[in-house]
Amino acid sequence: MKVQGQLVDVWTRRIYPVELEIEGKKIAFIREIEAAPEVYIIPGFVDAHMHIESTMVVPARFAEAALKHGTIAVVADPHEIANVMGVEGIEFMVNTGKSVPFKFFFGVPSCVPATPFETSGAQLDASAVRELIQREDMYVLAEMMNFPGVINDVPDVIQKIEAAKAVGKPIDGHAPGLMGEALRKYASAGITTDHECATLEEAREKIKFGMKILIRQGSAARNLDDLLPLLKTNPHDVMFCTDDCHPDDLMNQHINEHVRTAVAKGYDLFDVIRAASVNPVLHYKLPVGLLREGDPADFLMVNNLETFEVRSVYLDGEKVWENRPLFSSSAVLNPINSFYINSISEEDLKVSLNNCSKVKVIEVIDGQLLTRKKLVSVDEMPHVKGINKMLVLNRYTKAKPAVGYVYGFNLQVGAIATSVAHDSHNIIAVGATDEALIKVVTHLQELKGGMVVYDGREIIDLPLPIAGLMSDKSVEEVGIQYHRLNEKAKMLGIPLRAPFMTLSFLSLLVIPELKLGDRGLFDVEKFQFVYLCD
Repeated sequence: MKVQGQLVDVWTRRIYPVELEIEGKKIAFIREIEAAPEVYIIPGFVDAHMHIESTMVVPARFAEAALKHGTIAVVADPHEIANVMGVEGIEFMVNTGKSVPFKFFFGVPSCVPATPFETSGAQLDASAVRELIQREDMYVLAEMMNFPGVINDVPDVIQKIEAAKAVGKPIDGHAPGLMGEALRKYASAGITTDHECATLEEAREKIKFGMKILIRQGSAARNLDDLLPLLKTNPHDVMFCTDDCHPDDLMNQHINEHVRTAVAKGYDLFDVIRAASVNPVLHYKLPVGLLREGDPADFLMVNNLETFEVRSVYLDGEKVWENRPLFSSSAVLNPINSFYINSISEEDLKVSLNNCSKVKVIEVIDGQLLTRKKLVSVDEMPHVKGINKMLVLNRYTKAKPAVGYVYGFNLQVGAIATSVAHDSHNIIAVGATDEALIKVVTHLQELKGGMVVYDGREIIDLPLPIAGLMSDKSVEEVGIQYHRLNEKAKMLGIPLRAPFMTLSFLSLLVIPELKLGDRGLFDVEKFQFVYLCD
């Protein structure tokens, strides 16, 4: 098979007319010719770090949507489903991904659970990680979120890192705000990347210590504009990732958003494409073609180098997308899940503030996973607009809810709840009244996973029957309903760009400053539980 077009050659930094000769799955020859059609041949985009579960669809459905945006491969951390279902969940993701023509490269979750301070559905200790990392279909030890464990030489954490080193596989990092001597020790342990940088100063210091920076533009955390200058100073040290990409965003864009934005801002075309393809392929040693003779025949044909509108996608020498996926994805007939039903009452939600002068309140920051610790006097609590009660309820065993307060949702009526609650995926909810909180939590448990909005009159929902995280419906179907729920939530007074995504990270006990887990209020900087009263 022969394909002609304008080759965007990231190796020679030229654009010129070529004819690709494809034999089997590989590019046999690349011939420069006098003239070729005005369609551009570029390497396929690679998401260097993401959780497919965040798209709320199974891998096969994700592939259908990602290909139209030019993404042909992902380095995927099945951390979310592993927290719910353990190795069974990882196997589900790997096997479902094999059913479609797309390049999924799964990693071994390093922190299941993320901390010992929360209840998850499974645990992967050092022995389990050692066994998994030796598999040929596991490409990386996925994000090491327990950076205090690395810095303090916690045996189980170090054993996981050493297991990855023993088989020569890279180790992804996750260390928001970490700098100085602590960062030096974290990096020297063998951590090779970080996707949590929010500032150039932080990113440059991590590069100084030998780490690669994954520039993230996801559905909640969006750091692209702040970190793009790295393309000029450190073009070989950056990659692009989404980390968490919700279905309503995936309907419209993926890594192509990074590429379009960077090119529109005047960054060098070849450096941009390199960050979107070459850098992750080389760093993670992925069997993905980069438009060289002998490479797998993986590439895109795009209409122009401004919008990067995809005309067709080739994987291993086969055209897999042209205006639509050229394959079908089968439904998941036997969804896996784990869900214990805990009934809750208004008595469970009562909070005693007797003998309390100030209350610790979680303050959300729109567009960030970080939160602030806000101290509010007891007398002011009823009068501060924007403070709501929230809860986290264990979904794996019999338990009572942990209750706290959050500032920034500004709910005037009703409540919202979700079982997508990083990282253990217990039930998390925020509401204007206790009655509304009970209503959404009860309905969510009846669904055995999903998202719920209650406006004081009616409930609308998005069922996620696979591990309480995913649906086997298309990205469009899930995305439209998810968008509907977000808009309904905003009508209740929530000013946040992504209400459900923001809510889902309020129980992640490894990102500062203050979070609520199923066992209580947690100060991430002190790395310990704290009382609600100050």
